[in-house]
Amino acid sequence: MPIVAHNDLPTFERLRAEGQNILDPARAHQQDIRELHIGLCNMMPDSALAATERQFFRLVGQSNQIAQFYVHPFSLEALPRRAEARAHIQRYYQPFERIREDGLDALIITGANVTQPDLSNEAFWEPLIEVVDWALENVTSTLCSCLATHAVLQFRYGQRRYGLPRKRWGVYPHRVVDRVHPLVANVNTLFDVPHSRFNEIGREQFDAAGLRVLAESDGAGVHLAVSEDGFRLVFFQGHPEYDTVSLLKEYQREVKRFVARERRDYPPFPENYIRLRDRAILEEHRTRILTALDRGQTAPQVPEARIALSLDNTWHDTAEGVMGNWMGVIYQLTHSDRRLPFMPGVDPADPLRLLGR
Repeated sequence: MPIVAHNDLPTFERLRAEGQNILDPARAHQQDIRELHIGLCNMMPDSALAATERQFFRLVGQSNQIAQFYVHPFSLEALPRRAEARAHIQRYYQPFERIREDGLDALIITGANVTQPDLSNEAFWEPLIEVVDWALENVTSTLCSCLATHAVLQFRYGQRRYGLPRKRWGVYPHRVVDRVHPLVANVNTLFDVPHSRFNEIGREQFDAAGLRVLAESDGAGVHLAVSEDGFRLVFFQGHPEYDTVSLLKEYQREVKRFVARERRDYPPFPENYIRLRDRAILEEHRTRILTALDRGQTAPQVPEARIALSLDNTWHDTAEGVMGNWMGVIYQLTHSDRRLPFMPGVDPADPLRLLGR
C-alpha cells in the first residue's frame, strides 16, 4: 500500500516523480484500509536530512501491501542546525510533543553525526533518552539505525561502542543466524548491507546485553538484532536504507574534504562496491587531482555520473523484505486504537506470543 502525503513535505513529490505510489489524503480517507502511523526521528546532519527522509520513506512505502502508511518525521531541538535545515524542520516536521500526543504504531530513529568520544556528552543524549523511554512504553516497536543503536546500547544496556582500526566502509555479505524470527522470515539467508562507521558494538556485547542477533557478517559484524522480548527494539548497525549511489556520494564528499585540506589522506574506496574498471577511472582522477593541487589549480570534480551507471544494488530487496516483515508484525500486534500498542490479553513483555513465536 502507498504512503499517504498527509502534508506538503517535498519528499512526497520527489518520491512521486520517481514512480512511487504516493496517495492523496482525500483519496486515502475514501478507502477502507487500515492505517499505520510510523514516526521518523531524523537526527541526521543538515546535508543528509532530506536524503534520509527519502530513503526511509521509500523503504517503508515499498515494504508491504497491508496498510496505508503515514510517516511522521520529527527531530530533536538540541541538535545544531543551520537556518535552512531548521526552517525545513519547522515547516514540515511535527514537534515531539505532538507526536507523543497523537501516538504512533512504530518508530524509526536514524543515526547522527557525533562530536564527542563519549555519546553521553552529545547534545542529543538526554532528548534521545526521552524519546526512547516514551516509545518503550507507548509504541509497539522502535527501529534504531546505526548511531541510534550505539546510543541505546550504551544508555539502556551499559554497552559502549569501541573504535575500529579504520572506517568500516563498503558493502558486506551477511548471513541470517536466527532463521525462526519473523523479521527474517522468507528473506535471503545470505544478503548484502552497506556500512559506514568508525565505531562498533561487537557480537559479544549484544550477547552480554541479552539481545537476540538475527544477522551478522564475518567482515562487518552484527547488523540486525532485537531486544530480549524479541520485538520491542530492533537494531540496525548497517544502512540497508541506502540508495545505490549513497556510498559514492560519500566518497565524493571525502574527496572534497581532502581537496579542502580537511583530511590528510586521500580517501580509500568503499569496499566491495566499485568495480575494478571504475576503480581505474577513479585512480586516474586521483592523479589529476593531486597534479592540480601541486600546481595550485582547481581540482577536477569526481566523475560521479560515469561511475554511478555501473554500480549494483545488492541489498535493497532484502531490506524491503525485513521492513515488510517488521510492518507485518506491527500490523498484527497493534490494536485498532494506536494509543493501545498491544492486543488485550497479550503480555507486553512478550509481544511475539501473539504470533505463536
